[in-house]
Amino acid sequence: MTPILCIGEVLWDALPAGLFLGGAPFNVACHLNQLGEEVSIVSRVGEDALGYEALRRMQARGIDDTHVQRDLTHRTGFVEVALDATGTPDYTIIEPVAWDRMEYTRVLADHAATARAVVFGSLAQRWSPSRETIPALWAADVPAVFDVNLRPPFVERAIVERSLQAATIVKMNDEELAQMTTWFGLQDAPQRAIEALSDRFDIATICVTRGAHGAVLWNEGAWAEHPGCAVDVADTVGAGDAFLAGLLAACFAGEDDAGLLDAAARLGAFVAMQMGPTPRYEGLNALPPLKRNTNAGRWG
Repeated sequence: MTPILCIGEVLWDALPAGLFLGGAPFNVACHLNQLGEEVSIVSRVGEDALGYEALRRMQARGIDDTHVQRDLTHRTGFVEVALDATGTPDYTIIEPVAWDRMEYTRVLADHAATARAVVFGSLAQRWSPSRETIPALWAADVPAVFDVNLRPPFVERAIVERSLQAATIVKMNDEELAQMTTWFGLQDAPQRAIEALSDRFDIATICVTRGAHGAVLWNEGAWAEHPGCAVDVADTVGAGDAFLAGLLAACFAGEDDAGLLDAAARLGAFVAMQMGPTPRYEGLNALPPLKRNTNAGRWG
């Protein structure tokens, strides 16, 4: 099985409950790994204690860190996370840090060219050289999965527009869809806006999460919807990343559109019930049953 390549930030989330290794690409990779998918991560950490600990934890999780670069001058990524009464996070993202300076290499390009899919976001493109490295890797002839992941003040239309042009699959939340509607002059009705976005950028699959109200999926001209899962929220950090991992794993397993959304929603809700973005699944019964049928997958 060829790996799913997750590209971007690896960082430490400083939550009220403690430090948690995170970053959207790492979270997606961690959940895909727990769901039985082969994954590889491209990022960069500092030559510091937090960088060494990040690598140690990746290795303990069985995640391939061969392509995680080391930076001698910039520290490992760090984010201060404040939670409101509903568990919704507010992020203070330190800059510049090691993952802002991912360097392009021929080895990385060759690795991306053999991936099952390439998963990337907008945040990791805030600084050069990562802003140049990431597009060079998504240029490989493999499905490109764009997790919009807008984090103020790092919100640049040009970066998002370029990423949309490259994407086969896009995941965003309803607030990010509202930003797209403003930027691109789309209709206010969410479904019409999604259809217009798909048509404008030739995107086959767009999924929009709506928090406690579930998610909608536009997939190759057809709609599916999920009402969401009612859970007691601990924090929502990483819930969207878990959702994306569940969506991709279910797709590779050959699920239909309703099955994709159900798998994704259940996994996102499970993570929202826990502290931190990547809780282990052992001994817990909140996960969706994913059918393992690798021959039926749509994207590889």
